[in-house]
Amino acid sequence: MRETLRDAKHTLLPPHDDPHAPLPPLLIVLTVVTGLVDALSYLELGRVFVANMTGNVVFTGFALAGAPGLSVAASLAALGAFLVGAAGGGRLGVVFGARRVRLLWVGASVQAALLAAALIVAAAVHGLGTGERYTLILLLGLAMGLQNAVARRLAVPDLTTTVLSQTLTGLAADIRRLGGTGSRAGRRLLSAIAMALGAFTGAILVLRVHVLIAFAAPLALLIGTAAVAYRFDLRERRDRKADEIV
Repeated sequence: MRETLRDAKHTLLPPHDDPHAPLPPLLIVLTVVTGLVDALSYLELGRVFVANMTGNVVFTGFALAGAPGLSVAASLAALGAFLVGAAGGGRLGVVFGARRVRLLWVGASVQAALLAAALIVAAAVHGLGTGERYTLILLLGLAMGLQNAVARRLAVPDLTTTVLSQTLTGLAADIRRLGGTGSRAGRRLLSAIAMALGAFTGAILVLRVHVLIAFAAPLALLIGTAAVAYRFDLRERRDRKADEIV
């Protein structure tokens, strides 16, 4: 337990010798974003995920079999948008991959722009028609595909921000008492808790507060993530220039 708590602490407050600092806590925030956005899409846009593509593939199979309340078109729209967003995130990784903090703030900024566009669309209509619903699915799918690709390029272990299957598998398979290494249990737990927290909060906002607040919450987190990452990027550039002068 002590090792797990220490690992969780180092994830939220990375030590100076952590090769991934300052990325881990920012990726935890993006994991919360995933939970928020998927709660919003599933509850408000008609049983479709914009971040969890495994769910959409399964939903497509269910819909083709005639399961009620599911849409092949909506699931495929989310899948297509996610893939386009992931391609865009891959391109950002090529351009900024050597500067990981810069890649994060640029990616989060693009995501924030897409979420802002979704918020504007949602605020501009009274009740979501088919066109508005698909527009929102596309915008959110683009944003989450981009986030997934950026996180993949950053390659911080057990912090994919959108997929938990391997994270949870590692958590169970590496239990020390069963002969496993027990490594990164705290980080894995934090990742699962962050997504669950985001999903819970997103559901509360959609069902009991207001759908526009449900759009605004992940947007605010993305803006904050981009701002913090930008400050770290500035610091890295200043330190690099100082080293060159010396």
